[in-house]
Amino acid sequence: MARLKGKVAIVTGASSGIGYATARLFADEGAIVVASARRQRELDALVADIEARGGTATAVAGDVGDPDVAKTLVAVAVERFGGLDIAFNNAGATGEIGSIAGMSLEMWRATLDTNLTSAFLGAKHQLPAMVARGGGSVVFTSTFVGYSAGFPGMAAYAAGKAGLVGLAQVLAAEYGPKGIRVNAILPGGTDTPMGRAVADTEEARAFIAGLHALKRMARPEEIARSVVYPASDQSSFVTGAALLVDGGVSIYRG
Repeated sequence: MARLKGKVAIVTGASSGIGYATARLFADEGAIVVASARRQRELDALVADIEARGGTATAVAGDVGDPDVAKTLVAVAVERFGGLDIAFNNAGATGEIGSIAGMSLEMWRATLDTNLTSAFLGAKHQLPAMVARGGGSVVFTSTFVGYSAGFPGMAAYAAGKAGLVGLAQVLAAEYGPKGIRVNAILPGGTDTPMGRAVADTEEARAFIAGLHALKRMARPEEIARSVVYPASDQSSFVTGAALLVDGGVSIYRG
């Protein structure tokens, strides 16, 4: 049985990686998908992919750090499809990697804007639409970096992503009485374009894989399956959670 049948879902960062895989899986599970990312061509390919599989999707290209884009995504969901039930605020970027002593304030702010402020802007417009709908589910993509492990050179990324856990907890407490659940998933190393940009050699990817108890990195489709759970009614009593989907990287000490 389709777990998201009849639901309307926003997915950001949908042009590749975890966002692409999740948008496609949401559609396979019966959701109508409003997909967003900066790259129109890749979004068009996603929509065509979903429609070829028998699903329904539309694309809104733009920067999630733009308040107008966040507002437009919700407007499309409500005006075209009747409401909003699910929001997967997934867009993010590693930003500049290096010592904080050498990091510019501009780059610090840009990285936090992409990873944290964009989620604030999304939730700011998504939550009222879900209240009007009578409930819903918001999911943020955080990470184990800055939560259960620290990687040198990734201070801005870790700070922004860790902030999503706090944001999820507060919003869960605020909006729980209105029937809205808010959770964060914390993936481990995942084989995505962004992940390959950080680990840009076979040796680096092998090193990162070895940090995990499973001795490998995740496929985007594996992380996508973990998003369907908090998005669906199967997790009806789960809110304010930081859900580790990290292949055991947080507990492995081998």
